[in-house]
Amino acid sequence: MKGRILSIEAIHVIQALKRAQRTNPTTLPLRVTTLLPRLLKADLISTFKELLRQQQFKIALVVFSSIKSEYKIELTLYAELVNALTSKGCFEEVDKLVCEIVEEGRIDIEDKGLVKFVKALVEGERRESTVKIYGLLKKCGWGEGFEVDEYVAEVLSKGLRRMGEEKLADEIDEDVKRLFRNNLAKNVV
Repeated sequence: MKGRILSIEAIHVIQALKRAQRTNPTTLPLRVTTLLPRLLKADLISTFKELLRQQQFKIALVVFSSIKSEYKIELTLYAELVNALTSKGCFEEVDKLVCEIVEEGRIDIEDKGLVKFVKALVEGERRESTVKIYGLLKKCGWGEGFEVDEYVAEVLSKGLRRMGEEKLADEIDEDVKRLFRNNLAKNVV
């Protein structure tokens, strides 16, 4: 239920941000810097989710950026944003979001939201973004220092294969087989 109940303060912030966007969009960044710091993390997340629900994507992206600057964001929140944006055809924003993640050079391989995030990219048919995330996962040690989550690997493999990335899908399948053999050998010894 976290992030679903709106406080009075969050409702006021949403109304003020929507009003600023409607009347004078250039004042939105100023309104964000004055309104959002007053909210607790749970209220910020609730505000973000409500803006997504209302399809106020420009404002939601600004709120998301604010959350990101203050807190470590779980990949589940990224997945929700990707799902909302791709459902309305806002593919450029999704690709920008993925580029930002790749530029940061790290992704939490052990985050429980990883599979949701990868699924959101695959379901949104964001081939290039999915390939970039796979590259980042490999760079961060996925399949080497870290054990591969078989379900994430399956989603990636099937998704990339469906999007025409046979070579990468085969690479993922081979990584999973190799890791399975290594784990089996360790358990036997």
